[in-house]
Amino acid sequence: MGFLSTLLGTFGFGVGVSAGLVIGYYLFIYFQSTEVKDPKIRPLVELDSQSLENVLPEIPLWVKNPDFDRVDWLNQFLETMWPYLDKAICKTAKEIAKPIIAENTAKYKIDSIEFQKLTLGSLPPTFQGIKVYITDEKELILEPSLKWAGNPDVTVVVKAFGLKVSAQVIDLQVFAMPRITLKPLVPSFPCFAKIIVSLMEKPHVDFGLRLLGADLMSIPGLYRAVQDIIKNQVANMYLWPKSLEVPIMDLSNAMKKPVGILHVKVVRGIKLKKKDIFGKSDPYVKLKLTEEKLPSKKTTVKYNNLNPEWNEEFRLVVKDPQSQALEFIVYDWEKVGKHDKIGMKVIPLKELTPDEPKTLTLDLVKSMDAIDAEEKFRGQIVLDLAYVPFKEDQLATEVDESGVQKAPEGTPAGGGLLVVSVHEAEDLEGKHHTNPYVRITFKGEEKRTRHIKKSRDPRWEEEFLFVCDEPPVGDKLHMEVISRPSTIGIHSKETLGYIVINLSDVITNKRINEKYHLIDSKNGRIQIELQWRAS
Repeated sequence: MGFLSTLLGTFGFGVGVSAGLVIGYYLFIYFQSTEVKDPKIRPLVELDSQSLENVLPEIPLWVKNPDFDRVDWLNQFLETMWPYLDKAICKTAKEIAKPIIAENTAKYKIDSIEFQKLTLGSLPPTFQGIKVYITDEKELILEPSLKWAGNPDVTVVVKAFGLKVSAQVIDLQVFAMPRITLKPLVPSFPCFAKIIVSLMEKPHVDFGLRLLGADLMSIPGLYRAVQDIIKNQVANMYLWPKSLEVPIMDLSNAMKKPVGILHVKVVRGIKLKKKDIFGKSDPYVKLKLTEEKLPSKKTTVKYNNLNPEWNEEFRLVVKDPQSQALEFIVYDWEKVGKHDKIGMKVIPLKELTPDEPKTLTLDLVKSMDAIDAEEKFRGQIVLDLAYVPFKEDQLATEVDESGVQKAPEGTPAGGGLLVVSVHEAEDLEGKHHTNPYVRITFKGEEKRTRHIKKSRDPRWEEEFLFVCDEPPVGDKLHMEVISRPSTIGIHSKETLGYIVINLSDVITNKRINEKYHLIDSKNGRIQIELQWRAS
């Protein structure tokens, strides 16, 4: 009976399984819908960036993200220049590594560490797209998406304790998204003072490491551990907001900050040349420093006098005493028509001894282009000059808590420097022409930017300095945007808008950088930066 029961049970199990499979298949076929539905197709434009990345993981960022621009020209440039960049980068890397290797070989008693091979390979990195940020500061921010699947060959030979070991790095892959900031932007080539680099996310770094002929990255667990270590170490050093700063030029030289003040006293004129047919001349003096776009300073007019006494004092801010010069021109004032030039003279500042007052009696000449020894006598001018340089330690270190540089020594006690930076304007529109420049008026002193032809969005990037005997708390700064007509035209100049800025906020906050809507302009705006550097 036991054997029979076992046999029947086995037979029943086989029959049951077979019957269940047949019945299940029949039911599946019978109840399966015969209606064929069309697949739901969504256009790519309706997909978000994450869905696009899942569908097409290798699609460039400029396709997935509209904020990124394509940079095919940059990839073509890299492809052409890569053989030369390879050699230059490897040479620089050897020079940087040389002192580091020398220090560690002595420290760890290693005989030598040498590069047997050092090349970045034939495959350059590629940029998948680039994003550009526009700010109100003097900076340019770039965020490129960088991918590099290269074939470098870096072989290092280490000799120590009678042994020789070689290590080789191959098949390098780097995926990173750095943030590159060029700041501050300055009016000297290459037009930025330093480069600041940060990483917006942890980079992906993959490579092979051969040691004694074997690839260590193939060891289970080691590959993932090395990748994690590299990502964490790089992130600790450079992940935003941490950064790597690379200085390009001396900021003080790039911005041409004030380095001193030239005190000028126009004392008198002697036997000035007569320019009027009837009567004597009506002389006055215009003076300025070369390499400056600031308007000239003027003395008063001394009517009907060939030996005028002025005794008027002026202060001029010096930025480069080695190249700048004091230029002064004596004019004969005319009520109608152009003022006649009596004579001029140029005094290089490098001829003045710092902190040493000097009185000069100079012969006037017609022009500095060609001085004729037999030129007729045009008269003389007497000047008192004193160049007072600022102290270097104050130039480098005196910065207040708001980050604004203090006015160096030589600024009037209790006063300071008002720095006006005219950056740019937007949406300017004239009725007949749009050739804008900015006229700045402060305490009766007027200064102007250069004029830019045919531009509704001009960019000046000019800086103006006003020396103040006391903080201008109750004063106002008037700025007017004016369009100058072309040389040939029937229309006169016209105002494109103006602003009036109360300086009390500038004195309180030390620095203001804002865009102002122009009064009497439909959409025009102007960006102005103001700094108050107290003495």
